[in-house]
This record gives sequence, structure tokens and C-alpha cells, in this order.
Amino acid sequence: MPARLDPRDTALLDRFQRDLPLVPRPFAVLADLLGLTEVDVIERLARLAEQGKIARVGATVRPNTAGASTLAALGVPAEQLEEVAAIVGQEPGVNHSYQREHALNLWFVATAADGATLQATLDRIADRTGQPVLDLRLVRPFNIDLGFPLQGGRPAPRRAVVVDRAALQEGDHPLLHLLSQGLPLVPAPYAAAARDLGMTEAAVIARIAALLTAGILTRLGVIVRHRSLGWAANAMVTFDLPEARMEAAGRALAAHPGVTLCYQRRTVPGVWPYGLFCMIHGRSRPEAMAVLSTARALPDLRGAPHQVLFSQRCFKQTGARLLPSEAA
Repeated sequence: MPARLDPRDTALLDRFQRDLPLVPRPFAVLADLLGLTEVDVIERLARLAEQGKIARVGATVRPNTAGASTLAALGVPAEQLEEVAAIVGQEPGVNHSYQREHALNLWFVATAADGATLQATLDRIADRTGQPVLDLRLVRPFNIDLGFPLQGGRPAPRRAVVVDRAALQEGDHPLLHLLSQGLPLVPAPYAAAARDLGMTEAAVIARIAALLTAGILTRLGVIVRHRSLGWAANAMVTFDLPEARMEAAGRALAAHPGVTLCYQRRTVPGVWPYGLFCMIHGRSRPEAMAVLSTARALPDLRGAPHQVLFSQRCFKQTGARLLPSEAA
């Protein structure tokens, strides 16, 4: 269990990283299940957010379904890292930014309403920092559901989702952006969101349900900040594999206990040959390396060249930006 976390808070975060009830008073349902009051649940979530232990109560949007996104990196001289990280963090489209142990030491996720806006963000960063940007677009996800048990163990298997991009309606983008930033922590959060969006509460609930069913939203619930909860040894591990081995290796790695994200990204010949990515979140470096050791022994990964990039600092972590700047 993460240190210094109330057991009731742990239960709240463990059980509701997904499947937030789609009813007018969702926090009352959580309260009944946990033996708490609705007011207590809301106050606990507000306190955890203030302490930086949760990012929001909201949703995660499947990459490249309602906008465009990429994982990018810069190789920054150590003495310039703070300055360059500040420049990158000033971009509204950058929602995650980390220092990692590698010559390419500043990694960030950028999102935008469309591909042209995303490219403009990367171009500005390259121009303002004077550094070439390594742009690693997503090819295919194997597991992009980051939720996992905070007390260890293997998460319950999730049903496979066939993504229906046709379910996305033009008017959904403001709702997706709001969910990426977080629902209001009030007794009737969907009604509050509806007022902000000029919709009815019933319409908001119906659209969220439809977007979850379509796989455009990957989950709805409490989005935790793992480092603040004791999972401080976080490694991005990348593997160099031929395309013929990628599918089997990706599926095996995604199913491996301790692996919390897994996806294939574009490679850059001569610069970045590693196409298979995963995240390993551990409470200590030895714990994370033990997970990696067993993952490397998987038949589909055996012998594959790899890189281990532990996170050293988090410069920025926010929800994805899915609206143009003037609309957001």
C-alpha cells in the first residue's frame, strides 16, 4: 500500500480508476459501496487532488481518435534542461513532460485538435529551443489503459474493444476536452458539465456512455498521479524488433504483470530504431527491474535490443488538450 495513504483513500482510488457510475449522483454510489457519505467521498477526492495524488476525476481519450497526438523527445545539455523544459511546458498542447535517463533526456506528449496544429506545436518547440524534435507517432496500441491496482498484483483483464470512430460526433469535442481536464467535484458533476457545455445532464451521460462503448474513451474514473502515491520508479522501456515479430511481442508484453502501457510507435532510421514501447511502474528501482527481467524472458522478446529510460523528474502533467486554443 502506498505510504501515508488512508486505507479508505486507497480503496477509493483502487476501485474507481475506471467505471465511474453514469448516474446523476455518481459520488453517492461510490459512498454507498465504500461505507462513506457522499460529502466524505467528494472531500477526499478534493483533498487528494490538492495534494497532487490524483490529477482529476474524468476520462482518458484513445489517442488519435478525437484529435492528434505524439510522443516526442529532445536531447538537451544538462545546463539548459530547466530552461528548455519551461519552453516546452509553455505550449498548451504539451500535457506530459518528463526528464528521463538518456541522451534524449526530455520527453513529452503533445496533443492537438488536428494534425496540422500538432505539427505547428512541434515546429515552434524546435524553433524556440534550437533542438531537433524526435517525433514518434503512434502506430498501434496494445494496452493504453494505465489504471492498475495500487496495492500490487495483476489488474483484472479488460474486454477487448473494437474502436468505432464513426460514433464520434462533431459536437463531442467540447465534452471530450472537459473530461480530459476533469469533472467538477460536486454532487451532480454531469449536470455541472452540462451547464458548461449548453447540454442537458441526460445528453451528457448518454454521450459519455456512447463514447465509452465506442472505445473513444478508454476509461472514466479517478486519474491518479503514480509518483505521488509511492510508485516512484517509472521506466519507459523500448525494444528494437522487426515488424514480423511486433504483433506477437506487443500482445505478450501488454499482458505481462507489471507492464502498465504498451504500444508500437514509429521509428526513425539512424536515430531511434526502437518501435515497441512499454511503461513499468514500480515502488522501487529493483522492483521495476525485476518486472523488466521477466518481460525480457518472454519468448517473443528474447534477445531483442532494448533501452531503459527511468523518469527522473516530472515537469508537467495535465489532461490532453482536444480543442483549438481559442475554443479551449
